[in-house]
Amino acid sequence: MSVEEIITAYHAAMLHKSPDELADLYAEDGLHEFPFGAAPPFQGREEVRRGYHAMWDATPFEIDEVRRVAVHRTEDPEVVVVEQTVHGTVAGRHLSVPGLLVLRVRDGGIVHTRDYMDTSAIARIHEAA
Repeated sequence: MSVEEIITAYHAAMLHKSPDELADLYAEDGLHEFPFGAAPPFQGREEVRRGYHAMWDATPFEIDEVRRVAVHRTEDPEVVVVEQTVHGTVAGRHLSVPGLLVLRVRDGGIVHTRDYMDTSAIARIHEAA
């Protein structure tokens, strides 16, 4: 897959809350990190699958749209930065959650993701409801 196809498929997996769709984009030994500490890193495709099953099954956030804001190419041809906003509802309230993905793609698969998303915004609304 091209980088463009991977970004499109990644956003579709988020919209569908499909850990299987997401995990299938990863190299067998791919790494998914959460630098803001939302979760421990997932090492390997199957851990990405299990980890996202647990996270997405537990979240009250219903996703309506994943909007790509911009894609930034870097000097490293394997690395791309994706600005995105996830729109949805929690406890009947609309929420927009901005985020960044730093993806390293090699041989048609994700080998490393650094996932910067403000998941605390979802938790704050859920707790207030």
